Amino acid sequence: MKIYDVYSEEFRDYGKVVEGLDTSALLEKLDSVSPCPEDGTVYVPSSAELEALPVYSWLSDHVYGGMPIQIGYCSGTNTKLNCLEYHRGSEVNVASGSFVLLLARVQDIRDEKIDSSAVKAFRVPAGVPVIVYETTLHYAPCGVFKCLVVLPKGTNEAKPEIKAETWEDGLLFAANKWLLAHPDTSEAASGAYVGITGRNIDLKGEI
Repeated sequence: MKIYDVYSEEFRDYGKVVEGLDTSALLEKLDSVSPCPEDGTVYVPSSAELEALPVYSWLSDHVYGGMPIQIGYCSGTNTKLNCLEYHRGSEVNVASGSFVLLLARVQDIRDEKIDSSAVKAFRVPAGVPVIVYETTLHYAPCGVFKCLVVLPKGTNEAKPEIKAETWEDGLLFAANKWLLAHPDTSEAASGAYVGITGRNIDLKGEI
């Protein structure tokens, strides 16, 4: 699978590099608070240690326009697509090492499904913060990584109890998290909407 660079023209539809953000303190703190499993990943939506840093205000002011945010992390080892999710509000990612994001567009969903052939891969260099747009489908990074995850406050917390009235309601997997799973995943087995057709992309041997 071709892996594009986040500075390439192809990334423009999915996100952009965040200018002016000093990530050094965030990454130093992340290294001390986050584990890095050798098999699988761990995700923490909100970390008090990370959110106590002065850069929290910078992100809230200059990336989210004064909105309340949360800073958490996704760390571990992964090579597969598995699922695609989206949120109301963009997501910022940065890691001390390079990693790969598997991305698609919400607009590529057709008849309540998306084929994995619509997914593109993008390598994010070490220390480079990127913002992934609200309309970009994404999931766990690929590689061996400790990745910061910045989102609107409350995202990925417990799923709200709502009455499903639309197809999109059936995708809701957590607060502000709509998820499409590949059938060959634990998420699908636990009740996530099976909305990815085609192969479950695996970058093993390519990253």
